[in-house]
Amino acid sequence: MIAETQAPWPPRDNLRITGVRSIVTAPGGPPLVVVRVDTSDPGLYGLGCATFTQRFHAVAAAVDEHVGPMLVGRHPADIEDIVRMVHYSSYWRGGPVLNSALSGVDQALWDIMGKRAGMPVYELLGGRVRAAADTYLHAEGATVEETLDHARRLLAAGYRNVRLQTGAPGLGHYGAPGSPGGYPEAPYPDGWDVQRYLRDTPKLFERAREELGEEPGLLHDVHSRLTVKQAVGLARALEPYRLFFLEDPIAPEYYDRLPEVRAAAPMPIAAGEQLGSVADAARLVMNGGVDLLRLHVSAVGGLTPARKLVALCELNGVGTAWHSPADVSPVGSAANIALDVTTHAFQIQEGHVYPDPVVEVFPGTINPVGGYLFPHDAPGWGVDLDESAAARFPPEKHLHERWAGRVRRPDGGIEPP
Repeated sequence: MIAETQAPWPPRDNLRITGVRSIVTAPGGPPLVVVRVDTSDPGLYGLGCATFTQRFHAVAAAVDEHVGPMLVGRHPADIEDIVRMVHYSSYWRGGPVLNSALSGVDQALWDIMGKRAGMPVYELLGGRVRAAADTYLHAEGATVEETLDHARRLLAAGYRNVRLQTGAPGLGHYGAPGSPGGYPEAPYPDGWDVQRYLRDTPKLFERAREELGEEPGLLHDVHSRLTVKQAVGLARALEPYRLFFLEDPIAPEYYDRLPEVRAAAPMPIAAGEQLGSVADAARLVMNGGVDLLRLHVSAVGGLTPARKLVALCELNGVGTAWHSPADVSPVGSAANIALDVTTHAFQIQEGHVYPDPVVEVFPGTINPVGGYLFPHDAPGWGVDLDESAAARFPPEKHLHERWAGRVRRPDGGIEPP
């Protein structure tokens, strides 16, 4: 125990944090980082999502070597003080590694709070304003036909909203496959051609409206590869197809110009999953950069800062659409859903169907039912972790890096992944 981290007020009972450690497992492929906080009450522990897939070893080290020792001996109810203390403790603060470590601790303390109260976390946040969170899944394919076939299957399964991504020659597009050697005469034959992307994407959505009809919500992720002018041009070309939202049209390095894109775009703009700062997320909301704030909740420090950003969204008429693909753990997904069902700012939730190995490792995993995500009524998050099962799925390093290093244009210039 680091005595200096004790709060300057007497705790009202003898409950204490006795241990904090990270657990890394990859039952679905992407490495998932979970923090377990143990207490002096036998059997009372909490789990929190600290997943930063691309730098999971760094997050685990931050939890085990730096953050965890600060918490031993503290009362687990002092969430606000602990979160603020951990945030300031590194002096150079913020960023996805430190914030993910903080998120794991923060969410674990909320899990403990719910278990102590005998209540699900959403009740601790003020209770529901809706029964469940409407969600969308990703429809993708190497061709337009494959993408639309995938979308039809999702709609037939009860989903009302689909994100459409289609591949291209070379490396393809984010979220969709390509064909190797697509540009054989270019310096980099596996490149990604921005002009081809700008031509083909409106054609995809034209076909989608013709074949899928007027009712489905259609979404698209640019994945931050365009200039401001290109993003505005794409948004205007997609106007006839009434997108639910257009995601990440420009890179986060240029978010100061996102209000220009939003002002010119006929559809809602969603962005924010790459942010690693609460202040940056708040500026997106306050400065008119987004219609939907789309955070990776772990990357900004967990539930405690996220619920404050939710309040900011409510006060500014901005919606929420949290990031939650395969590289968010089921614990993190449960936190997303708790936020979704407790705010009128909610618009839509990115969904993911966790495969059986993930469900085995994380008993209580929430998967969509009829296109909706329903929160658990069990105390805390309602999601557990089987460590013996988790150990059977060790993480693999450099999965993302091997792909990201290949994202280049046909002339060889590297692109945002």
